[in-house]
Amino acid sequence: MHPAFSVIFFTVSSGAGFGLFTLLYLMDLFGLDGGLPVEQKLIAGILALVLVAAGLTSSMFHLANPKNAWRAFSRFRTSWLSREGVFAMAFYPFAIIYLGLTWLVLPELEVLRLMAGALATLLAWITLFSTGMIYGCLKTIRQWNSPLVPANYLALGHFSGALLLLAVASNGQVALTGYVTLVLALLVVAASLKAIYYFWIASPGTGSTIKTATGFTRGTVRLLDTGHTHGTFLTQEFGFQVARKFSLTLKTCVFLAGFVIPALILTVGGSAAITIYAAVLTALLGMVAERWLFFAEARHVVNLYHGAQHC
Repeated sequence: MHPAFSVIFFTVSSGAGFGLFTLLYLMDLFGLDGGLPVEQKLIAGILALVLVAAGLTSSMFHLANPKNAWRAFSRFRTSWLSREGVFAMAFYPFAIIYLGLTWLVLPELEVLRLMAGALATLLAWITLFSTGMIYGCLKTIRQWNSPLVPANYLALGHFSGALLLLAVASNGQVALTGYVTLVLALLVVAASLKAIYYFWIASPGTGSTIKTATGFTRGTVRLLDTGHTHGTFLTQEFGFQVARKFSLTLKTCVFLAGFVIPALILTVGGSAAITIYAAVLTALLGMVAERWLFFAEARHVVNLYHGAQHC
């Protein structure tokens, strides 16, 4: 698939925003390391909302006609894209109520504040899952049609969100041990799921062939015409080619920048804000590379009708 920057930014930004908000609420609820001051809670919450809004806005630039984006909300019963949009919009009112009551600090409304935060967190999880299922439900793309896809979206969103929460916490007089531990735990989960995913898509003999694509599995199927020699929308959008050597190099960069270097920075580099910012920046670069490769390596079955041997 052609890796459009708008969709890459959308999935990385909104994933980090939803992950940041859910972890902010959970850490607030359970008082990790004594909890964050109100000012830092607000900074983290507003940052989460901005990241989600920026991601959702950028996704519209991938549309041929952005002014028709509102139509995406009209297929809730059948479309994961529509569900993602509806749940994302439903997330905002509860998140704003939670942050507003956090700012006001009214003890008599504490139950309402926590309930609003819980609903916003639930909607954030559902939205992240829906984002992953936009791709995970597509049977025509083997690399996406797996429960590993929404699982990776959830894991990477929470890992990047945990890093951002740690960065916010590092600017205050707060013990960071619990936040660092949380980041490292989510790092291990996200890296493990990503490694399993890469191993799975590289497994031979599990993709489609021209026989399975046409349904004639008992006979010999020969492609007589591979289509236009100058390329079409299908070959340009669904036939993106990635060299095997480049793919392996980029996967190495994903693990180094996304997981290994941030882990080394957090365990060896200390808890200074500047080192934590370096870990966040490096990890986000790794997430961008991961998401680019996620789209670039996807092979639609339509390629079989243009000469590809397997997908």
